[in-house]
Amino acid sequence: MAHLLIVEDDELLRDGLSAQLMQAGHRIDTAADGEQALHLLQSVSFDGMVLDLGLPKIDGLTVLRTLRQRLPALPVLILTARDGVEDRVAGLNAGADDYLTKPFNREELQARLQSMLRRASLPAFGGASAAAVQGAGVGQLRLDPQLPRAWLGEEAIDLTQREWALLDLLVRHSGQVVSREDVLGAWQSDPGEPGTVASNALEVYVHRLRRKLAGSTFNIRNVRGLGYMLETAAG
Repeated sequence: MAHLLIVEDDELLRDGLSAQLMQAGHRIDTAADGEQALHLLQSVSFDGMVLDLGLPKIDGLTVLRTLRQRLPALPVLILTARDGVEDRVAGLNAGADDYLTKPFNREELQARLQSMLRRASLPAFGGASAAAVQGAGVGQLRLDPQLPRAWLGEEAIDLTQREWALLDLLVRHSGQVVSREDVLGAWQSDPGEPGTVASNALEVYVHRLRRKLAGSTFNIRNVRGLGYMLETAAG
C-alpha cells in the first residue's frame, strides 16, 4: 500500500489516524510540527500526505507552499479546524489536492485519501495517451502521462494532480468546450464517490492554471454556461 506522512500536532489525533491507516495497510510516518515535516519530506519518499494547517514552528500553508516547489505532484489532503471559505481557497491555492475540516468522519477521510491515491496512480488521471499542442510562434506545450509532468518548451510547469488532470483534459480537447461536469468527472475514479471537489472550487484550479500558462500563447477561456476551452493566440 502507500507510504504516507501524517503531519498533526494533536498527539491523540495523530496516533489515532496512524493506527487507522496502518490497519488499512499503509506505511505511516508522522510529524508533530512543520519543521519536522519538511525535514522528513527532504529525506524520505512518500506517496501522500495528510496535513494539518495549525502547526507549531512552521504553519501548514508554508509547509505546503515549500513542498510544492520540490514535489509538485505529491498528493496532499489538508485536515484542519479552519472551515471558512477563505481558508479552503487558501489551501487550494497553496497546492492542496483535497480539504477536510474537523471534526470529521474517519471513514470519509479514508475514502478521500484512497480516492486521492488512486488518482495519483493513474497515468493520465483518466487519459492514457501523451498529448502535445503546438503553440503559435512559441515552443510546444507537452504533457507526459507517465510522470505526470508538463512543459512549455524546455521549461517544466509545476502542477498538482488536479491541475495536471485539468490541463490534460483541455489539451486532449483543444479548441473544444470541456464542460465542468467533464472536469469534475476526471477528478474522481468512480462516479459518485466521496471526496469530489465542489463545482465552485473548480474556478480556483482554473485560475491557478491560467497563472501557470501566463506569458505563453495558451489561454483557458471560460465559455459562459458551457465550460472551458484551451485556446492559442494567433501569432
